[in-house]
Amino acid sequence: MNGAIIARLERVNEEERGILSGQRSIDRSIYMDGSRDVISGEKLLERDKLIAVRKHTRFIAFPEHTHDYVEMVYMCQGTTTHTVDGNRLCLKPGELLMLGQNARQSIEAAGQGDLAVNFIVRPEFLGGILRFLGDEETPLRRFVLGALSGSGSVNYLLFRTADYLPVQNLIENLIWTLIQDTPNKRGILQLTMGLLFAQLLSHTDLLAAADEEQELTVRVLRYVEERYRDGSLTALANELNYEVSGLSRFIQRKTGRSYTELVQEKRLSQAAWMLRNTRERVEDVARAMGYENISYFHRIFRERFGQTPKKYRDVLSE
Repeated sequence: MNGAIIARLERVNEEERGILSGQRSIDRSIYMDGSRDVISGEKLLERDKLIAVRKHTRFIAFPEHTHDYVEMVYMCQGTTTHTVDGNRLCLKPGELLMLGQNARQSIEAAGQGDLAVNFIVRPEFLGGILRFLGDEETPLRRFVLGALSGSGSVNYLLFRTADYLPVQNLIENLIWTLIQDTPNKRGILQLTMGLLFAQLLSHTDLLAAADEEQELTVRVLRYVEERYRDGSLTALANELNYEVSGLSRFIQRKTGRSYTELVQEKRLSQAAWMLRNTRERVEDVARAMGYENISYFHRIFRERFGQTPKKYRDVLSE
C-alpha cells in the first residue's frame, strides 16, 4: 500500500493515546447513542456524507455490536480478529470483510503494527452499485440487496483478496480519494466502488464461506459461472456427492431460483454482454451460450429484456 497512507495510519491518534494512558474500554460516546450496542453512522459520518473512511482503533477490544450502516473492513498491515455472528475470522493483509446492518461483531484488541481501515457506507450509497451487479443470483448481490432493505439473509462476506492486485488497487484508490480533497469526489467514489464490486463479483473463488451451507451455495454459483454453457444439475450433483433432488431443493431454498433459472439468467446476461461488445451474429451469440434452438433464444431474450436481440443491439449503437 502507498507509503503515505501507511504512515498516516501508523500515527497514534487522540483516541489511541487515551487507551494507552489506561482507558479500559471503548469510549461509547464516540460510537453509540445511549445504551444501545449499535454503532451510529451519525457519529462517524460528516453531515450529508454517504461514505467515509477511518482507521480502526488499536490497543483495545470492541465488545459485540451491530451497525446502522454497512461497514467494510480492509486489512492494510498485520492482522485483526473478528467474531461475526459467532464465527471467528482472522483478517490478513489485503483481505476485505463486508458487514451488513444485522451482523453482530466483536473485535479483539489490535496491536501497534495492525493497521486496518473501516469504510462507513450508508446503504443508499450502494443503490448506485446495483447496475454493476446485474441480475444474476450471487452472494454479493444478495448482500447489497439485503443492505438496501435492512433485512438481508447474507449478513457478512469475507473476501480472501490478499493476492489479487486489482482489488487492492481499487481499495487504495477509495482510501486516497476519501482522505484527499479530490474534485468530483462523490462521482469518483461511486465509480470506484462499482468497479470494486464488479471485480469481486467475477471472482467467487475469493469468497470465504461462513459455514457449510454458504460454502455449498458458493460452489453452486461458481459452477454456474464457469459451466453455464455445458453444465448440468446432474453433473453438479455428482461433483458435490449430492442427490439431484436434494441439491435442487437446496438451490431453490438458498437462491429463490431453480438451477435452470440460474443458468438461463447467466446465459442471457452473457449474451447481452456479447451483443453490446462484439459484432458476432445473433445466431452465433445464441450458439455460444448453448442455445441450438435460435427461435427459443429470441423468445426468452425478448421476455428478459423486452426487445429482440437485434433491437437490443441496434438501440445501444444509436
